[in-house]
This record gives sequence, structure tokens and C-alpha cells, in this order.
Amino acid sequence: MHKNTSYMNHRTQKEVFNHFLSFSVVLFFCFSSSAQLLQRQKEFTRADELRGGLRPERTYYDVLKYDVYVDLDIPGKAISGKNRITFKVLNTLTRIQLDLFENMQIDSIVDQGKRLSYSRDNNAVFIDFDSELQKGAVQTLDFYFSGNPLIAKNPPWDGGVIFTKDEQGKDWVSVAVQGTGASLWYPNKDTQRDEPEEAEIHIRVPQGLSAIANGRLTGKKTLPGNQVEWSWKVNNPINNYNLIFNVGNYVHFSDRLGTLDLDYYVLPYHLEKAKEHFKEVKPMLRCYTEKFGDYPFPEDGYKLIETPYLGMEHQSAIGYGNGYQKGYLGRDRSQTGVGLKWDFIIIHESAHEWFGNSITAADIADMWIHEAFTTYAEAVYIECRWGLDQALTYLLGTRKTVVSNDAPIIGQYGVNDEGSGDMYSKGANMLHTLRSIIHNDEQWWELLKNFHQTFKHQIINTQEVIAFFSAQSKRPLAPVFNQYLRYTKLPELQFKTKDNRVFYRWQADESDFAMPVDIFLSDQRKRLRPTTSWQALKDPVQVADVKVDTDNFYIEVKIL
Repeated sequence: MHKNTSYMNHRTQKEVFNHFLSFSVVLFFCFSSSAQLLQRQKEFTRADELRGGLRPERTYYDVLKYDVYVDLDIPGKAISGKNRITFKVLNTLTRIQLDLFENMQIDSIVDQGKRLSYSRDNNAVFIDFDSELQKGAVQTLDFYFSGNPLIAKNPPWDGGVIFTKDEQGKDWVSVAVQGTGASLWYPNKDTQRDEPEEAEIHIRVPQGLSAIANGRLTGKKTLPGNQVEWSWKVNNPINNYNLIFNVGNYVHFSDRLGTLDLDYYVLPYHLEKAKEHFKEVKPMLRCYTEKFGDYPFPEDGYKLIETPYLGMEHQSAIGYGNGYQKGYLGRDRSQTGVGLKWDFIIIHESAHEWFGNSITAADIADMWIHEAFTTYAEAVYIECRWGLDQALTYLLGTRKTVVSNDAPIIGQYGVNDEGSGDMYSKGANMLHTLRSIIHNDEQWWELLKNFHQTFKHQIINTQEVIAFFSAQSKRPLAPVFNQYLRYTKLPELQFKTKDNRVFYRWQADESDFAMPVDIFLSDQRKRLRPTTSWQALKDPVQVADVKVDTDNFYIEVKIL
């Protein structure tokens, strides 16, 4: 199913949400009333609006396929090629917007043998057709391009193409463009709101080098000049930034997990180390399949590809550069020791196949949908392998990486604005808090699996996530999500003593915030249901005797 809920008559919009329409209506008013107050004060450019915004030139057509041809000039750090773009017209149009960084050259844009006129505005390319394209028509154009693409200086944290050498002096070329934009190297509709339903990529490289990309290898063709063209096909919708290539002196080995093909491409001097180290893939995939549902791209297989940067979640072609060691470059991000039991890049980037690649946020302002669930998946893997106590220890340790009062997790919509980096650890601990609210692990795991199954291969937004979790759990969770995602402060559980009685309430930015929480009285667990109004404990205790379960509920506690 094509991922394009924002302007297509998306099947699941009707079929999935009819049974909890009332939740969506409530959420609409909730978000409409509060979002404006919560936006950060930030200056945005014309380029930001062109990249992040919606306009008829983008919304009136739906991309069906990218067919990308790339000719690499490695010594010149340049590329040339074309993208044959097939799209369906959703509304009558004469002009469309595609994207290609302005430092890249447009050689020509051709429709049925005829060159089309175009204009450029920052990184946006507006293409004019000679006559109206009618609704329902399927159109194909060839977009020829060339130039020296942006070179990544510190990948994957900055986007670009990487031209380097391996330890044996062989050329090693890769791509990592998330955030910066896939249009830095090839022309496309550079927004997460629209993905091709399938894609092909053909890479021409010198003989002796391998070119590995997403999906399945469909052919290798020897060309004049000691060149070889490697062709790959993706049989599923794919994010623009996930469509990539890796060129190097690779060796290949493979395995299977049931019917799923597992392929590994590594540098030859790391082969034996990789064969041993990548054994972690199978228990990871078994865990995620159990907790989240089947691997979402079996038609394209699962691949790990050694890269000259730390790693990226490139769909069915995950970039791996963690040095064949446990942890995150040999370190434990949680500072608990638990993070040194497993390879961070394998576990984190692979989880993105479910959250980010299969379920995709429509606007990068909602990137928490990718990163919160994927960071939580790290703890899920730990729980599968070493138990809940170790998983909780790890989650508690990650709280130290949260930047208090930095910025809301959700960014501003329509201007290519990603929210706070707290989306990782704060988002993961929010999800564990939801698990504690639900207080039924069988229901929790069923909810997560249903979440992926419902939105598999689709584009969604925050409101849809909240509506789904609220309906499935039969709890009004919008205030909880809002507090963690749209404000910087954690909800604060306040206590005070008055007339020899202990009172409690929530202090939160979200109006009428209400969330159950567990406390311990004489080592007995009790569930409180605080609101923003003061309530009294029934037990005759001192406030010092109240212990709040802050391990399982990510909150602040204050005694007034």
C-alpha cells in the first residue's frame, strides 16, 4: 500500500479509524488549541518552506516509481545519471515540484522525447508541462542530472556522499542523507509524505568494485571502459533518504532465518570477524518479530552492509560501521553496563525497519515516531535476551542523555523542522510509562504488534498514533502523549501534608492532565489516579512513607 495519507484516499484512513472516530475528533480539538502555543520561536527560510511544505505542485501527483541510473566518477567525486519518475495525477495539473540541490546540474527533463521547461527556486525544481495532465493519468518523465554532490564531512550526522579508501587503499563510496535530503544527489520529491511504491537503482562502477543497494540484485552488466553496471530492485515503498548505494571491495556471505534471506557485504579483511559478530542478527530478528510482527520487507530481504560511517537504517540495506564491537563504538550510552552486551548499530538500525521504514512519519516534525519506538526497541531486545530487570536498568540509564528543557520533541510542521533530540531517550521512557499505565503486558505486546500491522507500509502522523493507542487501550491517552511530546517538562507528581493527611496532584503544562501512577506504602504497591486537583490518600501515613515508582513512570516528584 502506497504511503501517502496526507492527500490520497488512503484505504486505512477509512477502514481502521471508523471504530474510534470519536477519539480523533477529540484529539483534533486538543491539538488545534494547544499547538500554536507550543511552537518554538525559530526563523525558517524560503528553502525550508519549499522542502517541508505542501502545495498543489506537490500534492496533485503521487509518485509510483523511481528508476535511478548513476554513473560514478570516483576520482572526480562526481556523479551523473537520470531518474525515470513515474507518477499518477491526482488532480488536473500543468506544473509539478521536484527537488535537486542547487549545486547539482540539471542536464534536461524529458517527457516522451520532448524537453520540458523548468525553473529553480533554491533546491526546488518546478517543471511545466505543455498541456494539462488529467486526473488519473499515469505519466513518466526522465530527469537527467550531473555534478559534484555535497560531500559529508561527519556522516551520518551531516548528509552527503562519502568518497574514501578502505585499509587496503581500495575506493569506498557510500551515501547517508537523512535530514539533509536525498535530493542532494538525485532528483526526487524530497518529502516523507510521498514514497514510490517500488524503485530500481543501477550503479556503474569500475571493474573490481561491487555496488550494493536496496532490495534484490537483478543483474550485473559489463560495459565498455572496464565498467560494470549493478542493478537492484526494491519491491516495497521506500523513503527517499533510504534509497542509497554502497561501492567498495566487498565480499558477500549469506544466511537464512526461516524464509527470510540474510545477506552481508563486508570488506575482505573483516570477513571472519563479521561472520561471528553478525550472529546477533538472528536473535534480534526473532525478538522483533515476536514483539512487533513479521519483518516488513521479506520480498527485499535483510542486508547489513559495511560502511565508512557509523550506521544508518537504509531499508533492506542497513549501513553498518560500528567496528564489530559491542555497545556504541565500544561505549555504553546508558552508562549501566547493559549497553555493552550487544551491538548498538545492529539492534537500533534494524529496529527502524519496523519504525521509520515501514511506519513512516509524514512530516519530520513527527520523527519521534521513528526514534522513540526504535530506542524503546533497544530495551525490548534486552528484555528478550536478558530479562525485564536488565531492560529497565538500561532505560533508566538512558534518561541521563535527555536534555532537560531543551525543546519539545515535536518540531514545527511544514518547514522541514525536526524536533528535539530528546525524541530518543525521553520518547523511549515515555513508551515504557505507557506500558506501566496499561499495566497488562499481554495487552501491551498485542498493542505494539497491532500498531505495526495496522500501519505497515504507511505514512502517519502524531494524531493517528495517539488515536490508535487510545482506542486500543481504551484509555484517553492524548494528555499523556501531549505532555511528553509537546512540552519540555516532565509531569510532576506533587505531595503536601495538611491536617495530618497526605494530598497529591499532578502539576503539568497539559490542561486537565491525568495519568495513573504506582506508589509503595509499606512495600505494598498501590495505584493512584491523580488529576490536577488535590486528592487525599486514604491511608493514614506520613508523606515520607510514600515511595513513588519512578522507575516505571518517567516523572518528577516534589514534596511541597
